[in-house]
Amino acid sequence: MLAAGHSRNPMHTRGQWLVLIVVAVFGLLVVPVLNTMPEDSFLHFPDFLIPLIGKFLCYAIVALAMDLIWGYTGILSLGHGVFFALGGYAMGMYLMRSIGTEGVYASDLPDFMVFLDWKELPWFWRGFDRFAFAAFMAVAVPGTLAFVFGWFAFRSRIKGVYFAIITQAMTFALMLLFFRNNTGFGGNNGLTDFKRILGFSLQEPSTRVGLYVASVLALLGTYLLCRFIVCSKLGRVLAAIRDEEGRVLFTGYNTVRHKLFVWTVSAMLCGMAGALYVPQVGIINPSEMVPANSIEMAIWVAVGGRGTLIGAALGALLVNGAKSWFTVAAPETWLYVLGGLFIVVTLFLPGGVVSLWRRIRTFREQSARRAEETPAADGSNA
Repeated sequence: MLAAGHSRNPMHTRGQWLVLIVVAVFGLLVVPVLNTMPEDSFLHFPDFLIPLIGKFLCYAIVALAMDLIWGYTGILSLGHGVFFALGGYAMGMYLMRSIGTEGVYASDLPDFMVFLDWKELPWFWRGFDRFAFAAFMAVAVPGTLAFVFGWFAFRSRIKGVYFAIITQAMTFALMLLFFRNNTGFGGNNGLTDFKRILGFSLQEPSTRVGLYVASVLALLGTYLLCRFIVCSKLGRVLAAIRDEEGRVLFTGYNTVRHKLFVWTVSAMLCGMAGALYVPQVGIINPSEMVPANSIEMAIWVAVGGRGTLIGAALGALLVNGAKSWFTVAAPETWLYVLGGLFIVVTLFLPGGVVSLWRRIRTFREQSARRAEETPAADGSNA
């Protein structure tokens, strides 16, 4: 634990701020500009890559949220896929309401409700014809669920592997609930066939670029928020809870409140990521709640570098980029590759991919130091 009088850590050095600005400019300006280049130009950024990269950025937001609770607070969650999916369903409900009478059955009700012979819109669908309401619910519903779940779990002093197990159980239970047709969320097929968002067609390249830019901004905002938290006094308390919660309790801190706060914030960030994800992929169904998805989120953080933020986001981009390639080139080998990657990182690179740079820098410094200490070989030493 750090001393009480320790000064607050700076969020970034000048060099790190410069790197962040360069990345932001590239994501917000360079990529959209390259996308407008003629298709026969080697500088052209293909249209199909825009929503794909946007999807990866949403995963990176989830990885940051996961690192906030696992890397900095020591809370391993295997249920964050639920919060991601709930945010996606909230946005999907808005997108379904936006279809209006343009569906297959030309009804004010979503197509799946007409198919299942529903006569009226369920009460919990009301209000989702407004974007602001849907955006609010995309973070409020996951946040509320996380708060209630965390309140009982943390007050009961459930932690470690037991906490991970009950989060997995929560994920499985909600997945089974959403698979039921009578739940009112599309059952196995989920919500799809979206037409527009805020009046803009989802098939237009400009709309896809807009969603991509929104994902970049959301990722930058999430990173800065998480960085602000971990560099503040709250962040030092969270790190102390991770390392030795008993000592933190002994000093008078209410660890339940601290863990509940960061747990709820993490869930809300996942909900936001899910809301950005759905209009870019065009579908949301209960498969997003499959327990394996939540486990994979933890793998992103472990591969990139737990407790680093940058590493967590990088891990999400690397793993999902590899997944996208393998599922096309050799789909039957992907799970073996993912498992092998996790084992290799755990055994030989516990600090994640991001620690490679530190290792290289340390090796160079040690080599330079040894070179300085080695006396020059000349005739006088013969």
